[in-house]
This record gives sequence, structure tokens and C-alpha cells, in this order.
Amino acid sequence: QVQLVESGGGLGQAGASLRLSCAASGGTFSAYAMGWFRQAPGKEREFVAAISRTGGTKYYADSVKGRFTISRDTAKNTVYLQMNSLKTEDTAVYHCAADQSPNGSRDSGLWDYWGQGTLVTVAS
Repeated sequence: QVQLVESGGGLGQAGASLRLSCAASGGTFSAYAMGWFRQAPGKEREFVAAISRTGGTKYYADSVKGRFTISRDTAKNTVYLQMNSLKTEDTAVYHCAADQSPNGSRDSGLWDYWGQGTLVTVAS
């Protein structure tokens, strides 16, 4: 059983940067693709970014491409989401997820483990 704990959320101004972290425990970190999803108030959960088991493949939602960067540190069992040029529409609860497939998926229904989430609020 994998446990995921997110941190780094908070209040940011439009145009600013935030970095989210997700610490994994209870499993072999390198055996999982890792991803970030977000859910804004009144909206469905949506894919943000994912990184493969090896870190060699990364892919993003079009809405964050060029602004957000996903990375992973195997030594620390942690995945990061660097968020730059924040927009008010980035406001959401951000969830970390782990998937036993090699590369993960844009489909939230296919991920195996989830964190509780961390709130990111972007003010104009």
C-alpha cells in the first residue's frame, strides 16, 4: 500500500511560482509512474502532468504546458510540480497519484493510489 502526502500549496499571486511536493512511502517508488491532477470547485478532477517510472517520459495538459514542470527524486521518494506563471484558473486542490503502469495515464480512473491533496489559490 502506497501512501502519498502532498505539501507546498498556498496562496500565490498571478504570475508567481509555487512548487508542490509529494512524498511517497510504503512501496518501491521507482516501480510507479507519478502524476498530478487537480480539482477546482464545482469541476471534475483533471489531469495536470505525469512522469514515467524512470523519469524519462513526461507529459502535460495543454493548459499547463510550458508553465509547469514535473520531476521526481528517487533518493527522496518525492515527486515535484514546479508551477510558474500562475494564473487564477490554476486555483484548485492538487492531488498526487501513483500508478503501477510504466508511464501513467491522463485518465484519473486508471491510477492506483492518491494523496489527500493540497490547495493552491491564485489571486489576481
